[in-house]
Amino acid sequence: MSAEPRINDRIRVPEVRLVGPSGEQVGIVPLAKALELAQEYDLDLVEVAANARPPVCKLMDYGKFKYESAMKAREARKNQAHTVIKEMKLRPKIDPHDYDTKKGHVVRFLKQGDKVKITIMFRGREQSRPELGYRLLQRLAEDVQDLGFIESNPKQDGRNMIMVLGPHKKKTEAMAEARQAQEARKADAKANPGKSQNAAETEGEAAEAPAEAPAEAPAEA
Repeated sequence: MSAEPRINDRIRVPEVRLVGPSGEQVGIVPLAKALELAQEYDLDLVEVAANARPPVCKLMDYGKFKYESAMKAREARKNQAHTVIKEMKLRPKIDPHDYDTKKGHVVRFLKQGDKVKITIMFRGREQSRPELGYRLLQRLAEDVQDLGFIESNPKQDGRNMIMVLGPHKKKTEAMAEARQAQEARKADAKANPGKSQNAAETEGEAAEAPAEAPAEAPAEA
């Protein structure tokens, strides 16, 4: 069965409850009179409530209505928030610098409204020290607690230990904030067209400047 409403000559009832182009209630009129008014306004007679007694019909530009409805549906799909689970893998004895790098990725994912699956990979003798992985996961959860929470507690899965972090911020909120930030940057660039160029020149000058010689380390006693 078609989901399209009946329009114009496809409407087969003796009378209809008519709604005008601006939403005004015209009242119950014979179908012939409603079709006559549609021709006078150069609009379509569209059945909007077929199960009503009598059916409710409205005078409108049906082609324009279909186009606007399609655009709204497209925009809704564009803004639809999809749940995404990112994954980050760590080793139990991770280097501090690598830990900071990995944590930075987790922070970015959570800010985007995505969940993060943290996997600790054990090798060899490390498998006999699961507490190392547990403490690392707890440390990471505490470091990002302002952005996310533990959605799935650490659990052993073969040679791995897994924990899932969920974002405090919903995906839709993160997307909206990202769009606002992008629009703000565009507005700022439009209002200050020379600002970005000056910033680039400053960065170029800083890159060409000679680096200072590192200070000598104090002699050990």
